[in-house]
Amino acid sequence: MPDAQILRFPTLRRAAAGFRLPGPRDRLAIIGRTGSGKTHFAAWALSLANWPRQPWVIIDYKRDELLRDLPVEQLAVEPRRLPHDPGLYIVHPRPDEELKVEKLLWRIWERGRTGLYVDEGHILPDAGGLQAILTQGRSKYIPVIVLTQRPKWLNRFVFSEADYYALFHLNDKRDKQTVGEFLPEQARYPLPPRNAWYYDVAHDELVHLLPVPDRAAILANYQQRNPGVTRARMI
Repeated sequence: MPDAQILRFPTLRRAAAGFRLPGPRDRLAIIGRTGSGKTHFAAWALSLANWPRQPWVIIDYKRDELLRDLPVEQLAVEPRRLPHDPGLYIVHPRPDEELKVEKLLWRIWERGRTGLYVDEGHILPDAGGLQAILTQGRSKYIPVIVLTQRPKWLNRFVFSEADYYALFHLNDKRDKQTVGEFLPEQARYPLPPRNAWYYDVAHDELVHLLPVPDRAAILANYQQRNPGVTRARMI
């Protein structure tokens, strides 16, 4: 395998100083098969995002155990209103609630200044809301983190509009081909388990990331940055 810069960031301070992280308008695509480490990486990336300064909506189809332990406020799939206060708000839709999720996406687009985190991004409805957020969200300050294990099934704009990528192991040849259209050729080389290729599009910089901090360290990041804002219950 060709030489590559190899980075590890065990603490919040070193992560912020070591390489470019997604900013308040950026889109991060995280790709990898089940068990590859993408969800763990995504929770770490979210811990460093700007949720202490604006609301972030987490769409969690699979009710991930790690996300459940974050300082989140439950949000209905069809809330009466979107939250204004900074912090993390989690939604647990069923895969058959496509119309409700689509409406939620359009409300986020209309509001702006709201982060969006989506686990199992390939389950999202492909009816225009996600595409509008991805193509117009920068001007509206809508940062996005999208995870998927099947990039072939995902809206192409997730990749064409991404500012950063984290690529873990994939099995399916079609998925590898889809991702290969957007990442440097070197990213096709396999890495050890839970390692990732991290690609900064604007700087055209590809680095090999060793595994991110463990669960306890990730949760500590959230506790350290928790704004402690008292929020009304959203239903």
